[in-house]
This record gives sequence, C-alpha cells and structure tokens, in this order.
Amino acid sequence: MNIVIEITINGDPHKIAKGQNLDMLLQDLNLDPAKVAVERNLEIVSKTTYQDVIIMADDRLEIVHFIGGGK
Repeated sequence: MNIVIEITINGDPHKIAKGQNLDMLLQDLNLDPAKVAVERNLEIVSKTTYQDVIIMADDRLEIVHFIGGGK
C-alpha cells in the first residue's frame, strides 16, 4: 500500500508518497537541485543533505529557482 502525505510547496498543497527524500521530490517536480534553493519549515536546507532529508507530513517547503542573466 502506498501511503500519501500532505505537504505545502510555495504556499500550495501537494500530496506525495511517504518516505520521499528532498532529492526525490525535486526530481519528481522536474527541478535541477543545482539550480534551486530549498527552505524547509523556515530553515535553509544544504544541497549536500538533499538525499538525507526525508519529507514529513505537513512540511512547508519554499523552493526558489536561480535564473541566469545579466550582461
């Protein structure tokens, strides 16, 4: 049986499979971990720990994309 949990990403509710780590979630969202910054429950998550951070029910994530540009 696949257990689903509810989380919030950038203010919007999402349902994901229980047991996902942050790296898996970013892949599911088609986001390149090298091009985003993630805040989980008001704390910045180090990119080196994305595989170790298990997403829990009711977690609040803010994901910011880096966009190149300039002169």
